[in-house]
Amino acid sequence: MRARGPAVATAVALALCGSAGAASAQWLKDKTPGIPRTADGTPDFAAPAPKAPDGTPDLSGIWRVDPGGYSDNIASDLKPGEVLPWAAALVKQRSEEFAISHPIYRCLPEIGPLASFGMFKILQTPGTTGVLSENGRYRQILTDGRALPVDPNPTWVGYSVGRWEGDVFVVTSAGFNDQTWLDYAGHPHTDALRVTERYRRTTFGELELQMTFEDPKTYARPWTISLTGRLAADTELLEYVCNENEKSVQRFLVTDDERRRARAAHVVPAEVLRRYLGVYEMEGPGGKQTYVVELAGNELSVRPHRGGRWPLVAGSDNVFWVTGQRLEFFLDAGGLATHFVMTIVEGDLKAIRK
Repeated sequence: MRARGPAVATAVALALCGSAGAASAQWLKDKTPGIPRTADGTPDFAAPAPKAPDGTPDLSGIWRVDPGGYSDNIASDLKPGEVLPWAAALVKQRSEEFAISHPIYRCLPEIGPLASFGMFKILQTPGTTGVLSENGRYRQILTDGRALPVDPNPTWVGYSVGRWEGDVFVVTSAGFNDQTWLDYAGHPHTDALRVTERYRRTTFGELELQMTFEDPKTYARPWTISLTGRLAADTELLEYVCNENEKSVQRFLVTDDERRRARAAHVVPAEVLRRYLGVYEMEGPGGKQTYVVELAGNELSVRPHRGGRWPLVAGSDNVFWVTGQRLEFFLDAGGLATHFVMTIVEGDLKAIRK
């Protein structure tokens, strides 16, 4: 079992875009009305953020938020011991099982705020702000002045209310069941989870997003992650139905031997791990992307340019696994790393050490 959710989903999305590009019914060739444009007709993302009729910032539009390492490890910024023992043990167990029991592999929902990871559409009205995600699920943020339910019936996506603090849209969510995972590493939560999001549209094309997670039954303290959203202009959401022709779960087979190897991960001497430390650059679709390889105790990890942290599990002295993706370091004659190659569904990605 080596399939991984985000990579598989990306491949499917690319295939859909390729096959649907010529279909005018998908609206992918229509210009989005109301977008400021430069002289050559391209969207002017640096233009001022628009205002809604009531004077508040207008967040409406299709946004793309890349969570970086947070999608694999939402608790990247917590210190050892700040994940309570029962939760840390559960994360370890899920890792040893290659996360095959992740709800998303069974087409079950994520908690509502995690719909802000990936591509989503905001529809802003005076009493309700709607969020439509790529997977077809919706989320409503009520802005009519009501409070969160005192004793809610727990749901998958939870309940959300919003208010404006100046030019910042503050969303508070609670009432989740305890069946969802916060990331692909398997960080859990309980029904005590409370999430606060803060949205601020800085320009026409950029959205700042902060998310604060608080669950005293699972984590020793609240923590906040910061993300950036980019406006997706001249496009629309494509239909994606998870259960349609779903074949993932039936292919997930983890043998006893694989479980044993996961529990007894290869131990790499610290002096070898130190050869890999440093800053690496990778050419991506949006330009150069920076990755920092660092050592915390005896654990090697990668901090991607979008934030968060990927813990690396050693398969050998120079080959590691990032939640199912292969990452290999290459050394020069002196034994120092020159670059690494990460293998994903779409192909190999090479990062050069600076």
